[in-house]
Amino acid sequence: MTELDVQRMVEGAGIPDKEQIGQWVGQVMSDEPPALINVRIVDLAEGWALNKQWRGKDSATNVLSFPASVPALDGVQVLGDVVLCAPVIEQEAAEQGKALEAHWAHLVIHGLLHLLGFDHTEAEHAEAMERREIDMLAALGFANPYKPTHAD
Repeated sequence: MTELDVQRMVEGAGIPDKEQIGQWVGQVMSDEPPALINVRIVDLAEGWALNKQWRGKDSATNVLSFPASVPALDGVQVLGDVVLCAPVIEQEAAEQGKALEAHWAHLVIHGLLHLLGFDHTEAEHAEAMERREIDMLAALGFANPYKPTHAD
């Protein structure tokens, strides 16, 4: 059983609630051992500060993953934190012509896969990670996030 803590540091229309996030987390964690996961939804300032501190990038980003390095608690692995920057996600969805809920779902899944050890720095690993994202999103009723939604 996955234990999920959701910290909403910002409010607004279109920001998913704990139940929605729990459905997306459940899709990722269905074949995984019990885990504890924290999802934090932040504003632009906090997203910017975290990206600058941990990645050296002077801008906010859509999702950051922070794997935990602590032992299991009562048989439950502490997986880590996924931080989602609401304003960046909203802006990207609009710019990319994607449904906001679908973009949130994609980024929650993407962040969790990072906590599970998936990466996209090499083409081979990126392809495997993207395939998992596409399959999980399809199971939830969402379209392929890597397929263009409109002509440029």
